[in-house]
Amino acid sequence: MFRRLKHPRVARNVRQLFLAILIGVLAGYGAVLFRFALKSMQWLFYHNSADFLTFADRVPVWLKIGLPGLGGLAAGLIIHFFAKEAKGHGVPEVMEAIALRGGHIRKRVAMAKIMASAITIGSGGSVGREGPMVQIGSSIGSTVGQVFKVPGLHMKTMVGCGAAAGIAATFNAPMAGVLFALEIIIGDFGLMSFSPVVLSSVTATTISRYYFGDLPAFVIPDYSIVSLWEFCFYPLLGVVSGLAAMTFTSVLYRFEDVFDALPAPGWLKPAAGGVVLGAILVFCPYVFGVGYGAMNQALTNGMGLGLLAGLVGIKIISTSVTLGSGGSGGIFAPSLFIGAMTGGAFGVLVNTLFPGITASPGAYALVAMGGVVAGTTYAPITAILIIFELTNKYAIILPLMLTCITATVLNSSLRRGSIYTIKLLRRGVDITAGRASSVLKEIKVREHMTSDFFTIPESMTLNRIINTFKTENAPYLHMVNDLGELTGIISFRDIRPLFQEEGLQRLLIAKDIATAGLAVITPDDDLKTAMDEMTERGVSQLPVVDSHSTGRLVGTLTERAATAAYSQALVKKEIEQA
Repeated sequence: MFRRLKHPRVARNVRQLFLAILIGVLAGYGAVLFRFALKSMQWLFYHNSADFLTFADRVPVWLKIGLPGLGGLAAGLIIHFFAKEAKGHGVPEVMEAIALRGGHIRKRVAMAKIMASAITIGSGGSVGREGPMVQIGSSIGSTVGQVFKVPGLHMKTMVGCGAAAGIAATFNAPMAGVLFALEIIIGDFGLMSFSPVVLSSVTATTISRYYFGDLPAFVIPDYSIVSLWEFCFYPLLGVVSGLAAMTFTSVLYRFEDVFDALPAPGWLKPAAGGVVLGAILVFCPYVFGVGYGAMNQALTNGMGLGLLAGLVGIKIISTSVTLGSGGSGGIFAPSLFIGAMTGGAFGVLVNTLFPGITASPGAYALVAMGGVVAGTTYAPITAILIIFELTNKYAIILPLMLTCITATVLNSSLRRGSIYTIKLLRRGVDITAGRASSVLKEIKVREHMTSDFFTIPESMTLNRIINTFKTENAPYLHMVNDLGELTGIISFRDIRPLFQEEGLQRLLIAKDIATAGLAVITPDDDLKTAMDEMTERGVSQLPVVDSHSTGRLVGTLTERAATAAYSQALVKKEIEQA
Protein backbone atom coordinates (compact mmCIF):
# COMPACT_ATOMS: atom_id res chain seq x y z
CA MET A 1 0.00 0.00 0.00
CA PHE A 2 2.76 2.48 0.96
CA ARG A 3 4.60 1.67 -2.26
CA ARG A 4 1.49 2.65 -4.20
CA LEU A 5 1.29 5.95 -2.33
CA LYS A 6 4.89 6.65 -3.35
CA HIS A 7 4.03 6.21 -7.04
CA PRO A 8 4.43 9.67 -8.69
CA ARG A 9 0.93 9.74 -10.19
CA VAL A 10 -0.76 8.60 -6.96
CA ALA A 11 1.27 11.07 -4.89
CA ARG A 12 0.32 13.87 -7.28
CA ASN A 13 -3.37 13.00 -7.07
CA VAL A 14 -3.31 12.78 -3.26
CA ARG A 15 -1.50 16.12 -3.09
CA GLN A 16 -4.13 17.67 -5.33
CA LEU A 17 -6.92 16.42 -3.06
CA PHE A 18 -5.20 17.86 0.03
CA LEU A 19 -4.85 21.20 -1.76
CA ALA A 20 -8.56 21.05 -2.63
CA ILE A 21 -9.39 20.64 1.08
CA LEU A 22 -7.09 23.56 1.92
CA ILE A 23 -8.83 25.73 -0.69
CA GLY A 24 -12.21 24.70 0.74
CA VAL A 25 -11.11 25.73 4.24
CA LEU A 26 -9.74 29.10 3.10
CA ALA A 27 -12.72 29.83 0.83
CA GLY A 28 -15.14 28.79 3.58
CA TYR A 29 -13.55 31.25 5.98
CA GLY A 30 -13.42 33.76 3.12
CA ALA A 31 -17.21 33.46 2.91
CA VAL A 32 -17.50 33.97 6.68
CA LEU A 33 -15.27 37.05 6.46
CA PHE A 34 -17.25 38.41 3.49
CA ARG A 35 -20.58 37.98 5.27
CA PHE A 36 -19.14 39.74 8.33
CA ALA A 37 -17.79 42.54 6.12
CA LEU A 38 -21.21 42.97 4.47
CA LYS A 39 -22.99 43.28 7.81
CA SER A 40 -20.31 45.62 9.13
CA MET A 41 -20.45 47.91 6.11
CA GLN A 42 -24.25 48.14 6.19
CA TRP A 43 -24.09 48.99 9.91
CA LEU A 44 -21.37 51.56 9.20
CA PHE A 45 -23.53 53.28 6.58
CA TYR A 46 -26.98 52.91 8.18
CA HIS A 47 -26.31 51.90 11.83
CA ASN A 48 -28.56 48.91 11.18
CA SER A 49 -27.57 45.53 9.71
CA ALA A 50 -31.09 44.09 9.37
CA ASP A 51 -33.01 43.81 6.10
CA PHE A 52 -33.41 47.30 4.64
CA LEU A 53 -37.18 46.92 4.27
CA THR A 54 -37.53 46.78 8.06
CA PHE A 55 -36.06 50.27 8.60
CA ALA A 56 -36.20 52.01 5.19
CA ASP A 57 -38.92 54.42 6.33
CA ARG A 58 -36.62 55.73 9.08
CA VAL A 59 -33.76 56.65 6.73
CA PRO A 60 -33.86 60.30 5.55
CA VAL A 61 -34.16 60.91 1.81
CA TRP A 62 -30.79 62.66 1.60
CA LEU A 63 -29.07 59.65 3.16
CA LYS A 64 -30.84 57.23 0.82
CA ILE A 65 -29.36 59.19 -2.07
CA GLY A 66 -26.02 60.15 -0.59
CA LEU A 67 -24.87 56.95 1.09
CA PRO A 68 -24.97 54.75 -2.07
CA GLY A 69 -23.01 57.52 -3.81
CA LEU A 70 -20.43 57.55 -1.02
CA GLY A 71 -20.20 53.76 -1.15
CA GLY A 72 -19.72 53.89 -4.92
CA LEU A 73 -16.89 56.38 -4.51
CA ALA A 74 -15.11 54.21 -1.93
CA ALA A 75 -15.52 51.07 -4.06
CA GLY A 76 -14.32 52.92 -7.15
CA LEU A 77 -11.13 54.05 -5.39
CA ILE A 78 -10.39 50.49 -4.16
CA ILE A 79 -10.90 49.07 -7.64
CA HIS A 80 -8.83 51.79 -9.33
CA PHE A 81 -5.83 51.67 -7.00
CA PHE A 82 -5.72 48.04 -5.83
CA ALA A 83 -7.28 45.62 -8.34
CA LYS A 84 -9.19 46.54 -11.48
CA GLU A 85 -10.36 42.91 -11.68
CA ALA A 86 -12.65 43.61 -8.71
CA LYS A 87 -14.88 45.75 -10.94
CA GLY A 88 -18.22 44.25 -11.98
CA HIS A 89 -19.53 40.80 -11.21
CA GLY A 90 -16.20 38.96 -11.29
CA VAL A 91 -17.07 35.64 -12.94
CA PRO A 92 -15.95 36.70 -16.47
CA GLU A 93 -12.57 37.69 -15.04
CA VAL A 94 -12.19 34.20 -13.56
CA MET A 95 -13.16 32.58 -16.87
CA GLU A 96 -10.68 34.79 -18.72
CA ALA A 97 -7.90 33.91 -16.26
CA ILE A 98 -8.47 30.20 -16.90
CA ALA A 99 -8.68 30.53 -20.69
CA LEU A 100 -5.81 32.95 -21.27
CA ARG A 101 -3.52 32.97 -18.23
CA GLY A 102 -3.51 29.36 -17.13
CA GLY A 103 -5.64 30.12 -14.06
CA HIS A 104 -3.28 32.73 -12.61
CA ILE A 105 -5.12 35.43 -10.64
CA ARG A 106 -3.30 38.16 -8.74
CA LYS A 107 -3.13 37.48 -4.99
CA ARG A 108 -4.52 40.89 -4.05
CA VAL A 109 -7.79 40.31 -5.92
CA ALA A 110 -9.49 38.36 -3.09
CA MET A 111 -9.10 41.10 -0.48
CA ALA A 112 -9.90 43.90 -2.95
CA LYS A 113 -13.06 42.08 -4.02
CA ILE A 114 -14.15 41.53 -0.41
CA MET A 115 -13.80 45.22 0.40
CA ALA A 116 -15.20 46.64 -2.84
CA SER A 117 -18.23 44.34 -2.90
CA ALA A 118 -18.92 44.68 0.82
CA ILE A 119 -18.94 48.49 0.48
CA THR A 120 -21.06 48.41 -2.68
CA ILE A 121 -23.69 46.08 -1.23
CA GLY A 122 -23.56 47.50 2.30
CA SER A 123 -24.22 51.02 1.03
CA GLY A 124 -27.21 49.81 -1.00
CA GLY A 125 -25.78 48.60 -4.33
CA SER A 126 -28.39 46.43 -6.04
CA VAL A 127 -26.14 43.43 -6.62
CA GLY A 128 -25.50 39.97 -5.18
CA ARG A 129 -22.84 38.45 -2.97
CA GLU A 130 -22.53 35.18 -4.93
CA GLY A 131 -20.48 36.55 -7.86
CA PRO A 132 -17.95 38.17 -5.52
CA MET A 133 -17.61 34.91 -3.58
CA VAL A 134 -16.88 33.07 -6.82
CA GLN A 135 -14.08 35.52 -7.61
CA ILE A 136 -12.84 35.51 -4.01
CA GLY A 137 -12.82 31.70 -3.89
CA SER A 138 -11.21 31.46 -7.33
CA SER A 139 -8.50 33.92 -6.29
CA ILE A 140 -7.83 31.82 -3.19
CA GLY A 141 -7.63 28.67 -5.33
CA SER A 142 -5.24 30.33 -7.77
CA THR A 143 -3.07 31.65 -4.95
CA VAL A 144 -2.82 28.20 -3.35
CA GLY A 145 -1.90 26.74 -6.73
CA GLN A 146 0.82 29.35 -7.23
CA VAL A 147 2.24 28.96 -3.72
CA PHE A 148 2.46 25.16 -4.06
CA LYS A 149 3.66 25.41 -7.69
CA VAL A 150 0.82 23.35 -9.15
CA PRO A 151 1.50 22.48 -12.82
CA GLY A 152 -0.34 24.62 -15.35
CA LEU A 153 -2.42 21.62 -16.43
CA HIS A 154 -4.05 21.46 -12.96
CA MET A 155 -4.26 25.19 -12.16
CA LYS A 156 -7.75 25.54 -13.60
CA THR A 157 -8.89 22.75 -11.27
CA MET A 158 -7.53 24.74 -8.31
CA VAL A 159 -9.46 27.81 -9.51
CA GLY A 160 -12.57 25.66 -9.98
CA CYS A 161 -12.21 24.35 -6.42
CA GLY A 162 -12.28 27.92 -5.13
CA ALA A 163 -15.30 28.85 -7.27
CA ALA A 164 -17.22 25.78 -6.10
CA ALA A 165 -16.37 26.51 -2.49
CA GLY A 166 -17.54 30.11 -2.87
CA ILE A 167 -20.95 29.17 -4.30
CA ALA A 168 -21.40 26.28 -1.85
CA ALA A 169 -20.60 28.40 1.22
CA THR A 170 -22.83 31.26 0.05
CA PHE A 171 -25.93 29.22 -0.84
CA ASN A 172 -25.38 26.32 1.56
CA ALA A 173 -25.56 24.24 -1.62
CA PRO A 174 -22.55 21.92 -2.12
CA MET A 175 -23.90 20.12 -5.20
CA ALA A 176 -24.75 23.40 -6.91
CA GLY A 177 -21.25 24.68 -6.14
CA VAL A 178 -19.71 21.65 -7.81
CA LEU A 179 -21.89 21.94 -10.90
CA PHE A 180 -21.32 25.70 -11.17
CA ALA A 181 -17.55 25.21 -11.18
CA LEU A 182 -17.65 22.32 -13.66
CA GLU A 183 -20.35 23.72 -15.96
CA ILE A 184 -19.32 27.39 -16.09
CA ILE A 185 -15.79 27.89 -14.75
CA ILE A 186 -13.83 24.78 -15.75
CA GLY A 187 -16.03 23.37 -18.51
CA ASP A 188 -14.79 19.84 -17.73
CA PHE A 189 -16.68 17.02 -16.01
CA GLY A 190 -13.69 14.63 -15.94
CA LEU A 191 -12.84 12.64 -12.81
CA MET A 192 -9.57 14.51 -12.24
CA SER A 193 -11.50 17.79 -12.00
CA PHE A 194 -14.61 16.39 -10.33
CA SER A 195 -13.00 14.84 -7.22
CA PRO A 196 -11.04 17.90 -5.97
CA VAL A 197 -13.97 20.24 -6.70
CA VAL A 198 -16.32 18.03 -4.65
CA LEU A 199 -13.91 17.94 -1.70
CA SER A 200 -13.47 21.71 -1.77
CA SER A 201 -17.21 22.33 -2.02
CA VAL A 202 -18.05 20.00 0.87
CA THR A 203 -15.32 21.49 3.06
CA ALA A 204 -16.52 25.06 2.50
CA THR A 205 -20.15 24.08 3.10
CA THR A 206 -19.21 22.44 6.41
CA ILE A 207 -17.51 25.63 7.59
CA SER A 208 -20.43 27.77 6.42
CA ARG A 209 -22.95 25.57 8.27
CA TYR A 210 -20.87 25.70 11.44
CA TYR A 211 -21.11 29.49 11.56
CA PHE A 212 -24.49 30.17 9.92
CA GLY A 213 -26.42 26.94 10.47
CA ASP A 214 -28.00 24.56 7.99
CA LEU A 215 -30.78 26.99 7.08
CA PRO A 216 -32.14 27.98 3.65
CA ALA A 217 -31.56 31.52 2.37
CA PHE A 218 -35.26 31.93 1.51
CA VAL A 219 -38.63 31.23 3.07
CA ILE A 220 -39.68 28.34 0.87
CA PRO A 221 -43.41 27.77 0.30
CA ASP A 222 -44.97 24.33 0.43
CA TYR A 223 -44.83 23.11 -3.12
CA SER A 224 -47.02 20.57 -4.84
CA ILE A 225 -48.37 19.92 -8.32
CA VAL A 226 -52.07 20.75 -8.14
CA SER A 227 -52.89 19.23 -11.53
CA LEU A 228 -51.07 17.59 -14.40
CA TRP A 229 -52.39 20.44 -16.55
CA GLU A 230 -49.86 22.66 -14.77
CA PHE A 231 -47.10 21.11 -16.83
CA CYS A 232 -48.52 22.98 -19.82
CA PHE A 233 -47.70 26.29 -18.15
CA TYR A 234 -44.07 25.68 -17.20
CA PRO A 235 -42.62 25.74 -20.75
CA LEU A 236 -44.46 29.05 -21.18
CA LEU A 237 -42.93 30.22 -17.90
CA GLY A 238 -39.56 29.20 -19.35
CA VAL A 239 -40.16 31.48 -22.34
CA VAL A 240 -41.19 34.38 -20.09
CA SER A 241 -38.18 33.79 -17.80
CA GLY A 242 -35.87 33.60 -20.80
CA LEU A 243 -37.16 36.91 -22.17
CA ALA A 244 -36.71 38.54 -18.75
CA ALA A 245 -33.15 37.18 -18.58
CA MET A 246 -32.39 38.43 -22.10
CA THR A 247 -33.73 41.88 -21.24
CA PHE A 248 -31.58 41.95 -18.10
CA THR A 249 -28.43 41.07 -20.09
CA SER A 250 -29.14 43.67 -22.80
CA VAL A 251 -29.92 46.49 -20.37
CA LEU A 252 -26.88 45.69 -18.20
CA TYR A 253 -24.42 46.09 -21.08
CA ARG A 254 -26.28 49.08 -22.47
CA PHE A 255 -25.76 50.89 -19.16
CA GLU A 256 -22.13 49.81 -19.15
CA ASP A 257 -21.68 51.47 -22.55
CA VAL A 258 -23.41 54.63 -21.31
CA PHE A 259 -21.14 54.97 -18.27
CA ASP A 260 -18.02 54.07 -20.28
CA ALA A 261 -18.81 56.98 -22.61
CA LEU A 262 -19.04 59.50 -19.77
CA PRO A 263 -16.07 61.94 -19.72
CA ALA A 264 -15.16 61.30 -16.09
CA PRO A 265 -12.45 59.35 -14.20
CA GLY A 266 -13.23 55.66 -13.82
CA TRP A 267 -13.06 55.79 -10.03
CA LEU A 268 -15.72 58.50 -9.94
CA LYS A 269 -18.33 56.74 -12.08
CA PRO A 270 -19.47 54.27 -9.37
CA ALA A 271 -20.29 57.28 -7.19
CA ALA A 272 -22.53 58.68 -9.96
CA GLY A 273 -24.18 55.28 -10.28
CA GLY A 274 -24.69 55.19 -6.52
CA VAL A 275 -26.48 58.54 -6.57
CA VAL A 276 -28.80 57.34 -9.36
CA LEU A 277 -29.46 54.16 -7.40
CA GLY A 278 -30.16 56.19 -4.27
CA ALA A 279 -32.84 58.14 -6.13
CA ILE A 280 -34.44 54.81 -7.05
CA LEU A 281 -34.28 53.64 -3.42
CA VAL A 282 -36.25 56.70 -2.31
CA PHE A 283 -39.27 55.40 -4.22
CA CYS A 284 -38.51 51.66 -4.21
CA PRO A 285 -36.57 50.30 -1.21
CA TYR A 286 -37.22 46.72 -2.37
CA VAL A 287 -34.14 46.77 -4.66
CA PHE A 288 -31.67 47.67 -1.88
CA GLY A 289 -28.66 45.35 -1.74
CA VAL A 290 -29.13 41.63 -2.32
CA GLY A 291 -32.92 41.81 -1.89
CA TYR A 292 -33.63 38.58 0.00
CA GLY A 293 -36.41 40.25 1.99
CA ALA A 294 -38.34 41.20 -1.15
CA MET A 295 -37.79 37.74 -2.64
CA ASN A 296 -39.20 36.11 0.49
CA GLN A 297 -42.32 38.26 0.15
CA ALA A 298 -42.77 37.12 -3.45
CA LEU A 299 -42.27 33.47 -2.48
CA THR A 300 -44.87 33.68 0.29
CA ASN A 301 -47.51 35.40 -1.88
CA GLY A 302 -47.03 38.74 -0.14
CA MET A 303 -47.08 40.94 -3.26
CA GLY A 304 -49.70 41.93 -5.82
CA LEU A 305 -49.46 41.69 -9.59
CA GLY A 306 -48.61 45.37 -10.13
CA LEU A 307 -45.76 45.41 -7.62
CA LEU A 308 -44.34 42.11 -8.88
CA ALA A 309 -44.33 43.25 -12.50
CA GLY A 310 -42.94 46.67 -11.63
CA LEU A 311 -40.07 45.23 -9.59
CA VAL A 312 -38.87 43.22 -12.59
CA GLY A 313 -38.05 46.40 -14.50
CA ILE A 314 -36.85 48.39 -11.49
CA LYS A 315 -34.45 45.64 -10.41
CA ILE A 316 -33.04 45.34 -13.93
CA ILE A 317 -32.38 49.08 -14.03
CA SER A 318 -30.98 49.34 -10.49
CA THR A 319 -28.58 46.41 -10.97
CA SER A 320 -27.52 47.73 -14.36
CA VAL A 321 -26.81 51.16 -12.87
CA THR A 322 -24.76 49.65 -10.05
CA LEU A 323 -22.65 47.35 -12.22
CA GLY A 324 -22.63 49.47 -15.38
CA SER A 325 -21.15 52.40 -13.49
CA GLY A 326 -18.30 50.23 -12.22
CA GLY A 327 -19.57 48.95 -8.88
CA SER A 328 -18.61 45.55 -7.51
CA GLY A 329 -21.09 42.72 -6.97
CA GLY A 330 -22.71 39.68 -8.52
CA ILE A 331 -25.55 39.09 -10.98
CA PHE A 332 -26.65 35.78 -9.47
CA ALA A 333 -28.87 37.24 -6.73
CA PRO A 334 -30.35 39.87 -9.09
CA SER A 335 -31.21 37.03 -11.47
CA LEU A 336 -32.95 35.22 -8.63
CA PHE A 337 -34.78 38.45 -7.70
CA ILE A 338 -35.92 39.09 -11.29
CA GLY A 339 -36.99 35.45 -11.54
CA ALA A 340 -38.99 35.60 -8.31
CA MET A 341 -40.87 38.70 -9.46
CA THR A 342 -41.38 37.41 -13.00
CA GLY A 343 -42.63 34.03 -11.78
CA GLY A 344 -44.78 35.64 -9.10
CA ALA A 345 -46.51 37.87 -11.68
CA PHE A 346 -46.94 34.90 -14.02
CA GLY A 347 -48.34 32.84 -11.14
CA VAL A 348 -50.88 35.52 -10.22
CA LEU A 349 -52.12 35.58 -13.82
CA VAL A 350 -52.46 31.80 -14.30
CA ASN A 351 -53.90 31.40 -10.80
CA THR A 352 -56.54 34.01 -11.59
CA LEU A 353 -57.38 32.47 -14.97
CA PHE A 354 -57.16 28.82 -13.91
CA PRO A 355 -57.67 28.74 -10.12
CA GLY A 356 -58.58 25.07 -9.90
CA ILE A 357 -55.57 23.61 -11.69
CA THR A 358 -52.64 25.87 -10.70
CA ALA A 359 -50.51 26.25 -7.58
CA SER A 360 -50.09 29.49 -5.67
CA PRO A 361 -48.06 32.33 -7.28
CA GLY A 362 -45.18 31.69 -4.87
CA ALA A 363 -44.58 28.28 -6.45
CA TYR A 364 -44.18 29.86 -9.89
CA ALA A 365 -41.91 32.52 -8.37
CA LEU A 366 -39.66 29.76 -7.04
CA VAL A 367 -39.45 27.94 -10.37
CA ALA A 368 -38.85 31.14 -12.35
CA MET A 369 -35.88 31.98 -10.10
CA GLY A 370 -34.14 29.01 -11.67
CA GLY A 371 -35.45 29.94 -15.12
CA VAL A 372 -33.91 33.42 -15.11
CA VAL A 373 -30.60 32.12 -13.71
CA ALA A 374 -30.52 29.53 -16.50
CA GLY A 375 -31.45 32.16 -19.09
CA THR A 376 -28.64 34.49 -18.05
CA THR A 377 -25.85 32.00 -17.34
CA TYR A 378 -26.74 29.27 -19.90
CA ALA A 379 -26.10 26.80 -17.08
CA PRO A 380 -29.40 24.95 -16.59
CA ILE A 381 -27.95 22.13 -14.48
CA THR A 382 -26.54 24.61 -11.96
CA ALA A 383 -29.82 26.55 -11.89
CA ILE A 384 -31.87 23.41 -11.31
CA LEU A 385 -29.60 22.16 -8.52
CA ILE A 386 -29.42 25.50 -6.70
CA ILE A 387 -33.21 25.80 -6.47
CA PHE A 388 -33.53 22.11 -5.58
CA GLU A 389 -30.96 22.41 -2.77
CA LEU A 390 -32.72 25.51 -1.46
CA THR A 391 -36.03 23.64 -1.24
CA ASN A 392 -35.08 20.00 -0.61
CA LYS A 393 -38.36 19.16 -2.34
CA TYR A 394 -38.28 16.61 -5.14
CA ALA A 395 -41.70 17.65 -6.42
CA ILE A 396 -40.17 20.80 -7.87
CA ILE A 397 -37.69 19.00 -10.14
CA LEU A 398 -39.90 18.43 -13.19
CA PRO A 399 -41.24 22.01 -13.35
CA LEU A 400 -37.70 23.29 -12.80
CA MET A 401 -36.31 21.15 -15.60
CA LEU A 402 -38.99 22.26 -18.04
CA THR A 403 -38.58 25.94 -17.21
CA CYS A 404 -34.79 26.06 -17.03
CA ILE A 405 -34.18 24.07 -20.20
CA THR A 406 -36.75 26.11 -22.14
CA ALA A 407 -35.17 29.40 -21.00
CA THR A 408 -31.66 28.18 -21.85
CA VAL A 409 -32.54 26.84 -25.30
CA LEU A 410 -34.49 29.98 -26.18
CA ASN A 411 -31.79 32.44 -25.15
CA SER A 412 -28.82 30.46 -26.47
CA SER A 413 -30.61 30.20 -29.83
CA LEU A 414 -31.26 33.94 -30.02
CA ARG A 415 -27.97 35.17 -28.54
CA ARG A 416 -24.54 33.63 -28.71
CA GLY A 417 -23.11 34.52 -25.31
CA SER A 418 -24.32 34.23 -21.73
CA ILE A 419 -24.27 37.20 -19.36
CA TYR A 420 -20.73 36.10 -18.45
CA THR A 421 -19.25 35.37 -21.88
CA ILE A 422 -20.75 38.46 -23.55
CA LYS A 423 -18.50 40.59 -21.37
CA LEU A 424 -15.50 38.65 -22.67
CA LEU A 425 -16.69 38.72 -26.28
CA ARG A 426 -16.89 42.50 -26.03
CA ARG A 427 -13.18 42.43 -25.10
CA GLY A 428 -12.38 40.15 -28.04
CA VAL A 429 -12.05 37.00 -25.93
CA ASP A 430 -13.88 33.96 -27.30
CA ILE A 431 -14.14 31.84 -24.17
CA THR A 432 -15.93 28.98 -25.96
CA ALA A 433 -12.84 28.36 -28.02
CA GLY A 434 -10.42 29.47 -25.31
CA ARG A 435 -8.93 32.10 -27.61
CA ALA A 436 -8.57 35.86 -27.62
CA SER A 437 -9.99 36.86 -30.99
CA SER A 438 -8.31 40.27 -30.84
CA VAL A 439 -4.92 38.51 -30.92
CA LEU A 440 -5.96 36.24 -33.79
CA LYS A 441 -7.24 39.16 -35.85
CA GLU A 442 -3.79 40.74 -35.83
CA ILE A 443 -2.12 37.73 -37.49
CA LYS A 444 -2.40 37.15 -41.24
CA VAL A 445 -2.62 33.72 -42.83
CA ARG A 446 0.30 34.46 -45.15
CA GLU A 447 2.65 34.64 -42.16
CA HIS A 448 2.08 31.01 -41.16
CA MET A 449 0.84 29.13 -44.22
CA THR A 450 3.09 26.57 -45.86
CA SER A 451 3.78 25.96 -49.54
CA ASP A 452 4.53 22.30 -48.83
CA PHE A 453 1.47 20.78 -50.51
CA PHE A 454 0.91 18.15 -53.18
CA THR A 455 -1.37 18.59 -56.19
CA ILE A 456 -2.85 16.08 -58.62
CA PRO A 457 -4.80 16.55 -61.87
CA GLU A 458 -8.51 15.84 -62.09
CA SER A 459 -7.83 12.95 -64.47
CA MET A 460 -5.51 10.93 -62.20
CA THR A 461 -6.77 7.35 -61.76
CA LEU A 462 -7.51 5.81 -58.39
CA ASN A 463 -4.60 3.35 -58.50
CA ARG A 464 -2.15 6.21 -59.12
CA ILE A 465 -3.75 8.16 -56.27
CA ILE A 466 -3.18 5.19 -53.94
CA ASN A 467 0.45 4.96 -55.04
CA THR A 468 0.86 8.69 -54.46
CA PHE A 469 -0.29 8.34 -50.88
CA LYS A 470 2.22 5.50 -50.45
CA THR A 471 5.18 7.47 -51.79
CA GLU A 472 4.42 11.03 -50.70
CA ASN A 473 4.21 12.18 -47.09
CA ALA A 474 1.00 14.12 -47.67
CA PRO A 475 -2.17 13.89 -45.53
CA TYR A 476 -4.20 15.47 -48.35
CA LEU A 477 -3.96 15.59 -52.12
CA HIS A 478 -5.19 18.83 -53.67
CA MET A 479 -6.94 18.37 -57.03
CA VAL A 480 -6.45 21.16 -59.59
CA ASN A 481 -7.79 21.73 -63.11
CA ASP A 482 -5.80 22.63 -66.21
CA LEU A 483 -5.58 26.27 -65.09
CA GLY A 484 -4.07 25.31 -61.75
CA GLU A 485 -7.25 26.22 -59.86
CA LEU A 486 -8.21 24.18 -56.80
CA THR A 487 -11.32 22.11 -57.52
CA GLY A 488 -11.27 19.46 -54.81
CA ILE A 489 -9.34 17.64 -52.12
CA ILE A 490 -8.76 13.93 -51.41
CA SER A 491 -7.83 12.44 -48.04
CA PHE A 492 -6.75 8.89 -47.29
CA ARG A 493 -10.11 8.38 -45.61
CA ASP A 494 -11.88 9.08 -48.92
CA ILE A 495 -10.19 6.22 -50.73
CA ARG A 496 -10.05 3.61 -47.97
CA PRO A 497 -13.50 2.08 -48.79
CA LEU A 498 -12.33 1.57 -52.41
CA PHE A 499 -9.26 -0.56 -51.65
CA GLN A 500 -11.08 -3.83 -52.29
CA GLU A 501 -12.64 -2.65 -55.54
CA GLU A 502 -9.79 -3.72 -57.84
CA GLY A 503 -11.86 -3.32 -60.99
CA LEU A 504 -12.61 0.30 -60.18
CA GLN A 505 -9.04 1.39 -59.49
CA ARG A 506 -8.34 2.00 -63.20
CA LEU A 507 -11.82 3.37 -63.97
CA LEU A 508 -12.29 5.93 -61.19
CA ILE A 509 -10.44 9.21 -61.48
CA ALA A 510 -9.73 11.97 -58.96
CA LYS A 511 -12.70 14.04 -60.07
CA ASP A 512 -15.04 11.14 -59.15
CA ILE A 513 -13.93 10.82 -55.52
CA ALA A 514 -12.62 14.24 -54.49
CA THR A 515 -14.52 16.43 -52.03
CA ALA A 516 -15.72 19.55 -53.79
CA GLY A 517 -17.29 22.72 -52.38
CA LEU A 518 -14.26 23.34 -50.19
CA ALA A 519 -13.82 25.96 -47.53
CA VAL A 520 -10.85 28.07 -48.58
CA ILE A 521 -9.02 31.07 -47.20
CA THR A 522 -6.71 33.66 -48.72
CA PRO A 523 -3.31 34.93 -47.57
CA ASP A 524 -4.95 38.23 -46.57
CA ASP A 525 -7.40 36.57 -44.14
CA ASP A 526 -6.63 36.64 -40.41
CA LEU A 527 -6.15 33.62 -38.19
CA LYS A 528 -9.48 34.18 -36.43
CA THR A 529 -11.31 33.67 -39.72
CA ALA A 530 -9.21 30.59 -40.46
CA MET A 531 -9.62 28.96 -37.03
CA ASP A 532 -13.35 29.68 -36.94
CA GLU A 533 -13.64 27.97 -40.33
CA MET A 534 -11.66 24.96 -39.12
CA THR A 535 -13.84 24.66 -36.03
CA GLU A 536 -17.06 24.91 -38.00
CA ARG A 537 -15.94 22.41 -40.67
CA GLY A 538 -14.19 20.04 -38.27
CA VAL A 539 -10.96 19.96 -40.30
CA SER A 540 -7.32 20.28 -39.28
CA GLN A 541 -6.11 22.29 -42.27
CA LEU A 542 -7.41 24.65 -44.95
CA PRO A 543 -6.21 25.31 -48.49
CA VAL A 544 -5.04 28.86 -49.19
CA VAL A 545 -5.91 30.30 -52.59
CA ASP A 546 -4.63 33.43 -54.31
CA SER A 547 -6.95 36.34 -53.50
CA HIS A 548 -6.23 37.89 -56.91
CA SER A 549 -7.20 34.86 -59.00
CA THR A 550 -10.19 32.61 -59.43
CA GLY A 551 -8.81 30.01 -57.04
CA ARG A 552 -5.14 29.17 -57.71
CA LEU A 553 -3.72 27.16 -54.81
CA VAL A 554 -0.81 28.95 -53.12
CA GLY A 555 -0.47 27.08 -49.82
CA THR A 556 -2.13 25.40 -46.86
CA LEU A 557 -2.66 26.43 -43.23
CA THR A 558 -2.67 23.72 -40.57
CA GLU A 559 -4.40 23.95 -37.21
CA ARG A 560 -1.09 23.19 -35.49
CA ALA A 561 0.62 26.14 -37.17
CA ALA A 562 -2.25 28.49 -36.35
CA THR A 563 -2.33 27.39 -32.70
CA ALA A 564 1.44 27.79 -32.36
CA ALA A 565 1.26 31.29 -33.86
CA TYR A 566 -1.54 32.23 -31.47
CA SER A 567 0.38 30.99 -28.43
CA GLN A 568 3.49 32.95 -29.43
CA ALA A 569 1.48 36.13 -29.99
CA LEU A 570 -0.33 35.73 -26.66
CA VAL A 571 2.94 35.32 -24.74
CA LYS A 572 4.37 38.37 -26.50
CA LYS A 573 1.29 40.42 -25.63
CA GLU A 574 1.40 39.42 -21.96
CA ILE A 575 5.11 40.33 -21.77
CA GLU A 576 4.34 43.76 -23.27
CA GLN A 577 1.55 44.33 -20.72
CA ALA A 578 3.58 43.16 -17.73
